[in-house]
Amino acid sequence: MGGNRLKNRRLRIVPLTIAIMAAIYAAWPSLQAFASQLPYDTYYKDGFGQLVKTQAAYIPAGIIGYNVEIPAEEGAASPEKSEGPAKVLLNQPKDLFVDGKDNVYIADTGNNRIVQLDENGQYVREISVSESPLNKPSGVFVDKQGDIYIADTGNNRVVRLNAEGKLLKEFGRPESGYLPESFKYDPVNLVVDKRGFLYITTLGAYQGLVQLDPEGSFIGFFGPNRVAFTLFDAFKRFVYTREMYQRELKKLPGAIANSTIDKDGFIYTVTKEIASGQIKKLNIAGLDQLDGKGDFAALQDERTYGETIHHWQRGVNPQLSDITVDASGNMTVVDSIWNMISQYDLNGNLLFFWGGDDITATSKTGVVKTPAAIAGNSKGELLVLDGTNNLIQVLRPSRFGALVHEANALTQEGRYEESEPLWEEVYRLNANYTPALIGLAKAAYKKEDYKRAEELFYKAGVVGGYSESFWQNRLKWFQSHFGLLMNIVLAVGIVYLLWSRLSGKLLPKKGWGFRFRPRHSLPGRLKHVFYLIKHPVDGFYAIRYEGKAGVVSSLILLVLAIAAFGYMQSGTSFVFNPAVHVGVDLLPVTVQFVGIWLGWVVSNYLVSSLLRGEGRFRDVFFSSSYALFPIILIGIPVTLLSNALTLNELAIFSFLKLAIYIWIGLLFIWMVQGIHNYTFIEALFIILLSLLVLTMIVILIFIFISLSNELVNFFNSLYQEVIIR
Repeated sequence: MGGNRLKNRRLRIVPLTIAIMAAIYAAWPSLQAFASQLPYDTYYKDGFGQLVKTQAAYIPAGIIGYNVEIPAEEGAASPEKSEGPAKVLLNQPKDLFVDGKDNVYIADTGNNRIVQLDENGQYVREISVSESPLNKPSGVFVDKQGDIYIADTGNNRVVRLNAEGKLLKEFGRPESGYLPESFKYDPVNLVVDKRGFLYITTLGAYQGLVQLDPEGSFIGFFGPNRVAFTLFDAFKRFVYTREMYQRELKKLPGAIANSTIDKDGFIYTVTKEIASGQIKKLNIAGLDQLDGKGDFAALQDERTYGETIHHWQRGVNPQLSDITVDASGNMTVVDSIWNMISQYDLNGNLLFFWGGDDITATSKTGVVKTPAAIAGNSKGELLVLDGTNNLIQVLRPSRFGALVHEANALTQEGRYEESEPLWEEVYRLNANYTPALIGLAKAAYKKEDYKRAEELFYKAGVVGGYSESFWQNRLKWFQSHFGLLMNIVLAVGIVYLLWSRLSGKLLPKKGWGFRFRPRHSLPGRLKHVFYLIKHPVDGFYAIRYEGKAGVVSSLILLVLAIAAFGYMQSGTSFVFNPAVHVGVDLLPVTVQFVGIWLGWVVSNYLVSSLLRGEGRFRDVFFSSSYALFPIILIGIPVTLLSNALTLNELAIFSFLKLAIYIWIGLLFIWMVQGIHNYTFIEALFIILLSLLVLTMIVILIFIFISLSNELVNFFNSLYQEVIIR
């Protein structure tokens, strides 16, 4: 009986399975068509700039704010009333805000009003403040109590309304001795914290956000950007007189373009006119919480935000115009130049970016022609205000995007083991998506599977995580091999002691067997480099006057130095040279090294010949090869050692590399002294002149190459004209 019942159940399941598979098969073409019809592509970019195409993180969910019908009782008095139901027609909207109930408030700048829509995009009301009409309102904010704050740009004020739209207070230009007379108060956006303090974005205000207390008193400027101070600026400060410096155009920091605030009170700002640090996450003290954060912080001296797809786009910096932050702290920004939307997590790590062709944006749902503002609702949707088409595009998270958000939120909360199955699914869907590797690596580290964590962190290119995992694996290795290492050290010590005692008795006397060796043989000339290390000035003097170096020995040392330098570039540990993760092209590095070395030889010979230098060209050539010996002597061992060090030993590695360059620099100074018979000060002067001549040679070469290319293009164009005619 039981067997028959089971058999009947299987017979019923088979047709059902076939029916489901047939339905999926029938629906599959339409699903593929839907995916291919998305009006934009979604990408990810890691810390090395490698571009990866991913599944869409957000998909179009509709349009709101366009031709919204006004209820009859509202429309009767509306000036937009015409044949048929009255409609809301936006005009140059500049901002939108979504409150805790998902009501949407739009700063309808061209119509001098605020338009409120409900969570479904249906008309609720318009706010125009009849007792004190608005003039070009550019920003709107609604606090937890329902009070509405409007940046009334045309009237140079901020107004506070109650939930019914009645005017409660005006915040005009604050009176304060700390506010410069030249300061122009044109509010374009604002946020309000839990205390009721206002943080006002003013047009072109490079000083930062204007911070006011609830009564409108000026507190100070909040979160200003810093001025980039370059080496050329330092040179001008050192060389220019006070009068010359005062006539210089003032170098001002970028002005904050927009701001928002999250549930924890952090204030986020975006700035347009700067090349790095365009997003800041500010605490109550105005300190940026994104500085030094992020999985790829070790690769980036300066954090940049706002992504581009094509190489030709990178010549113009993205202009971020607005930012929104969701409940998990993910930051989404819009770029008004390239019409791109970029999303980062709470530490500034890139999650996705996407955008469409602005030429066809007017006819494609989901693509914004001119993104003026962005906001998010409680459903995780993004609302993007299109200032040209006067509408709001609604984007909802895709399955892939929601999965990434959920997994990343668990990771950021430190719940690595819970996030692991989610990251596994993300990795299954897209094996090239680096955040999945990072999430899995952090989960493996949490479970003390340091070997797998090391492999995953390396694959993802995360220096900090790789270093920590390697440190744990190195500690385990030392603990398991400590006894063997101590035995080896003890054995080496015993052998050394026995050798030092018996070597004098067993070995022949010094010099026996070498008396017939030629005076300047190749081994002798190569051996001279060790004498030069101990007595550099005398050693270089011997190269000039005693023939202690030759063409073959110099070329051997030069080739070895080039090979050692190449090994340093490609063999240094990933911890100290992250470029090895994507591969090091040694050809341009080698050409650059040889070119600079040859340029030095020529320039030093020319300068010293004019300034009573005694060295011949071959002496400069030979000595410059010998002076590179520290690269061979120290560079190779340091490179090997780097593979056993972690970021905790960065100071040791940096010191050893610095020692190489200092030693080479001193050898070149002593070289100029020894072969040209200069004093130490004269040698320094000659080296500076030689470097100046080297710079001029490089500039002339670039000019020659540029002119040659222009000449070739000219003849090519001429040839094409003749062929065509």
